[in-house]
Amino acid sequence: MSKRAGLLLVLILLPLLAWAQKVEVREEVLPNGMKLLMVERHDSPTVACGWVAKVGSVNESPGITGISHLFEHMMFKGTKTIGTKDYEKDREILARQDAVRAEMEKEYSLLREKLRKGEISGSIYDPENATPRLKELKAELEKLYAQEKENIVKDELDQIYTREGASGLNAFTTEDQTVYFVTVPANKLELWFWLESDRLANPVFREFYSERDVVREERRLRVESTPLGKFEEQFDAMFWQSTPYHHPVIGWPADVESISRKQAEAYFGTYYAPNNITAVLVGDFDPEKALALARTYFGRIPRGPQDPPEVISEEIPQLAEKRFLAEADTNPEVQIRFHAVPFGHKDMYALQLAADLLNRRTGRLYKSLVEDKKVAVGEPYAQFRPMKYAGFFEVGAEVKEGVEPAAVEAALLAELDRLAKEPVGESELQKVKNQQLANSFRRLQSNFFLMLQLALYDSFGNWRFINEAPAKVQAVTAQDIQTVAARIFTKENRNVAIYTRKAGTAEDPELAALPSELKGMVKQQLAQIEKMKDAQKLGMAIAQMQQMAAKVPPQMKPAFDFLLKKMEQRLAQLQGEGKEE
Repeated sequence: MSKRAGLLLVLILLPLLAWAQKVEVREEVLPNGMKLLMVERHDSPTVACGWVAKVGSVNESPGITGISHLFEHMMFKGTKTIGTKDYEKDREILARQDAVRAEMEKEYSLLREKLRKGEISGSIYDPENATPRLKELKAELEKLYAQEKENIVKDELDQIYTREGASGLNAFTTEDQTVYFVTVPANKLELWFWLESDRLANPVFREFYSERDVVREERRLRVESTPLGKFEEQFDAMFWQSTPYHHPVIGWPADVESISRKQAEAYFGTYYAPNNITAVLVGDFDPEKALALARTYFGRIPRGPQDPPEVISEEIPQLAEKRFLAEADTNPEVQIRFHAVPFGHKDMYALQLAADLLNRRTGRLYKSLVEDKKVAVGEPYAQFRPMKYAGFFEVGAEVKEGVEPAAVEAALLAELDRLAKEPVGESELQKVKNQQLANSFRRLQSNFFLMLQLALYDSFGNWRFINEAPAKVQAVTAQDIQTVAARIFTKENRNVAIYTRKAGTAEDPELAALPSELKGMVKQQLAQIEKMKDAQKLGMAIAQMQQMAAKVPPQMKPAFDFLLKKMEQRLAQLQGEGKEE
């Protein structure tokens, strides 16, 4: 493998919270409250198009956790005119499905009571606990599913876009937002306005209950059955005490099983109203014409009767260290996490620079844990994750064979303590500042990634962050980092997860089949993938990987495909754990 190819794969996995040089953005707000951000670039005859609904798992309440992620699936099921052969027949079938599901919920309520009394065990959804009436209702629902499928035009939205030359139709859900995007030819921009406004104005939640079951199975396969998925989900729940970040993006199992179409429609009315949405266009178009199209298509959608409710829960101060110990089918690992600050906080820049000082092969953690103390393998990591209402800072490392996890934990804490007690050297600090700005400049040459970043930043409350951050990064001093490190990296604020390896765990057979000269590189990348905690960033990295797939040299294809598969699995895992993409 060439050094250039290896570097390319490493760069894809770098954190994507980046800053840009001045970006000229035109902002318009329609009468219904929908915001439109436009960046005119004529380098390529395409437009990167997207919109963000400012809703994620943080907006959910117990009983409907996972509903935001479920909407990501539902928004591809079509409208009154797209995805169906006969809409009136659709309505009849959906109404009958809802009636059957309502009867099933009565049976599940009886089973819940039996479970509380100890008359049954396991889950009320386990087949062995199904009552005769429940079995009858399930059979009736399966017949309705079959009738519904006969009336569906499968994936018609994607077919229309593909036929007209568009690419990359997709979406992702995080704790704080849900983003939908596609790249269209410049002469098909009106198609995008029509299709996307139709999705928002006339959605039909086809295959709702069967798709809900698909999501539940996705959770089982990719969270509950993965080596660390179920443990990291519980570590998250332990970490977050009093905010909705406590529950996973994919939802808790019983909630996913019980969400009704009526609940979904109410949720849609609240959070998918135009006054809670920002659309973003970056590419080859005329802003005046685009604004006219926005008024014609998106402007027809009525404003929501009221703005979505504010998230008022706050994370209470942690009073004592918490520890999470587990045996898993993975290499021994130590993770240490601290409560930090949300997006937009004045200390955000110092914490991001602190993470960069520690991170990667050029950072302090690698030098200390791998080169000097020789207690870790792979690449130890550090990351600062600011979310809309809270944030965390985490470090971690894979334990070297024959070394006790306690030694790795001590080495990680020593580097954090060093940040709190010793000022960073001027040249070292300037180096990481320059790296951040250089990485950001490269990434924002892409219309697609600029569109995504504007959407995400606006959903956090301020798209102007993309222009304001460089000066604020440069203004961070060594004293700023030392002060925030001393405040954040305390024992009382510390949460430690230690994963030890179960005996008899074998190497992944797909990894074992790769050429020996690639295996070491792939293992390093796998370690990086496992360390990624941000679903939105990982989703963006996957999109970039997919765009590069056709250009990968044949000798690299097995390793490339294997890594892409693992990234997609990790993304599903993060969505299940409540980490973002």
